[in-house]
Formats: sequence, structure tokens, C-alpha cells
Amino acid sequence: MNDFSELENELKKLRPAPPSPELFSRVERALVDVAEEDNSADNVVRPDRFRINWVSLGLGLAAAAALLIVARIEINRPGKKIPAVASLTPAPRDKAGAINDQLVPAGFTQVVYNTRDEGLHFANGAVQPMRRVRYQTHETLQWRNAATGASLRVSYPSEQVELIPVSGQ
Repeated sequence: MNDFSELENELKKLRPAPPSPELFSRVERALVDVAEEDNSADNVVRPDRFRINWVSLGLGLAAAAALLIVARIEINRPGKKIPAVASLTPAPRDKAGAINDQLVPAGFTQVVYNTRDEGLHFANGAVQPMRRVRYQTHETLQWRNAATGASLRVSYPSEQVELIPVSGQ
């Protein structure tokens, strides 16, 4: 317990001394002097936010005026005269043309976009396991008529399941 009292005495010695009344009077006089002076407005730093760069403004206005003049010239330029009615005379048909006037298969695409291996399965009545693989595809069939240029395209999704036999060890 003696150690704590010694420690407390040492801490009391380390406490700061109270300020003197003379310090308070000097601070009060300095505050009054500053309040009486009106020069404090000169010490405030203000940013140049609204400073206008006249050269940049002039160049911007000149570019805008040039753009408007060019756009006005393009608007006033007359367009090409295009006839209002288009006419197309059908080509004479003969027997050879009648044969070609039908849809002929022109293409087939099959895109596999999802392949999943579903693991080993025993099919009904199978002795050994089979690996089941599932494919999701998007098939597109296309037909074309050579005589008229018409075409027909059909697209549909499909799913295919394949059982692959697994060889034993």
C-alpha cells in the first residue's frame, strides 16, 4: 500500500501549474484588439471560382457558330430526285422456270449450347452401367426459292439424351 501512496505523490507533482491571472488578462486584451481592427477581411483567402477565361469562351462560341453554319448549309442542300412509284415487270415464265420456282433446301445449322454429363445409370434390363449425356441444341433449317429470291427459315430448340456404354475393368 505504501507503493501506491508514493506513486500518487509523484503524480501530484507532475500536474501542471494553474495559469496566472496575468495570462488571462493578456489573452483578453489580444482578443479585444483583434475585434477592434477591421483588417481581418483582408486575411481571408477566397478561391477564384468564377474567374472567366475569355479566350476559351470566345473559341467555344466561334466553334459553335461554325457548326451551326455548316449544319444549316447541309439542311438547305436539295436531295436527289427519286421517283415516287417503282415499277417492276415480271420476267416471262417458261417451263424451265416453273421447275425452279419452288423452295429448295439451302442450309442446316445445329448449335450445341449445353452439354451435361449426368453420370452413370443402369438402364432398364442393362447388365452394365451406361453413361448418360444430355445435349441441348438450337437447330435452324433454311429453304430458298432461286426464281423469286424468297427464303424460309425455321429455328427450334431441341434436347437429345445419349446413353454411352461403359467398358468394365
